[in-house]
Amino acid sequence: METGHTLLFLIVIIAAAKVGGELAERLGQPAVLGELVVGVLLGLTPLRSAADSSAIVFLASIGIMLLLFEAGLDSELHEFPQVAVSATLVAMIGVFAPLVGGAAVAYVLTHDLHQALFLGAVLTATSVGITARVLSDLQAARSREAKIILGAAVIDDILGLLLLSLVLQFTANAIPSVWRVIATTGLACGLLVAAVLIGIRLAPPLVGLTQRLRTRGILVTTAFLFCLALAGLAKVIGLAEIVGAFAAGLVLARTQDRTDIQRQIRPITDIFIPVFFVLVGLHVNLATVNPLDAGHRHAALIGAALLVIAVLGKLLAGAGVRRKGVSRLAVGVGMIPRGEVGLIFASVGLREGVIQGDLYAQVVMIVFVSTLIAPSWLKRIMSRTASPIKTSPG
Repeated sequence: METGHTLLFLIVIIAAAKVGGELAERLGQPAVLGELVVGVLLGLTPLRSAADSSAIVFLASIGIMLLLFEAGLDSELHEFPQVAVSATLVAMIGVFAPLVGGAAVAYVLTHDLHQALFLGAVLTATSVGITARVLSDLQAARSREAKIILGAAVIDDILGLLLLSLVLQFTANAIPSVWRVIATTGLACGLLVAAVLIGIRLAPPLVGLTQRLRTRGILVTTAFLFCLALAGLAKVIGLAEIVGAFAAGLVLARTQDRTDIQRQIRPITDIFIPVFFVLVGLHVNLATVNPLDAGHRHAALIGAALLVIAVLGKLLAGAGVRRKGVSRLAVGVGMIPRGEVGLIFASVGLREGVIQGDLYAQVVMIVFVSTLIAPSWLKRIMSRTASPIKTSPG
């Protein structure tokens, strides 16, 4: 494809993403929904061919990694002990209930073990960013419900990334072995644990070294390269690259320059991340989500069943709360949005050939609906029930 065409695609995608994001926020919805809708609409035009541009796909891949890098940077691990017990239980239920329920339903309807496991794994995702934005808007970020939700969402992301790596391993091998499961889990856990340990001991002096250098943008450049390096390392050892990107964020979140890194990386993420969301939308064929079309009715049935599992599984997670005076319903609703993480899972599944167009479109619709319904629902609950945080464990 000619460079001129690629540049035209990029101009239209970024501009349209910003317009869609602005309209969504003016309607009280997360910008990601506007970017996703714009992508779907562009898919109805000749610009749909942008989805096949290797340059656009590469830029979107950078966006995926930066998205998980930011999620790692935003992780407040030092506050986790305050709500450790409840957050861990909420996360475990919020991962395994949708995983088991979604995989079982998908297997009954598809008779494909790989697809069923992948679809179940997709349902485990929780969007930290969207939930955090709603809580911040309500000035409830310091409530006990908020701390449990955000703590559980971080664990949820880690478990979800582990599951994604395992599912991709299964896809590459006809007969999944116990050894492969153990090895993949060990590698992913080892990478994340090592990241936290490095962040505690080595990252601060390393980042401090960059402050003595005079080259403009050295801090953000070092952070960006570190993100790419750990993403590449994860890929080399057989994990999804987004696991490494998330680990890089966890490392740098432990440094005194975390705020500066967040501020300086934001202009980069503001460009690359919307490209990813628009590209996700470009891959959606609206005809595949039409339940009136007999050819796509089966996929629509799978999507509807999985949406129910997606919502109920996260609501059930609220039962893991072990703190008195905390709204279990608020915690469960706060875990519902799939948002960015769900879209990343869908994109990886399409790229790796685990799911095809029909099911991909259904997964995107599940992410869209769950992200649409949760913020207003959470706002209504939290405005009535949010409670101040205390420092006792649990």
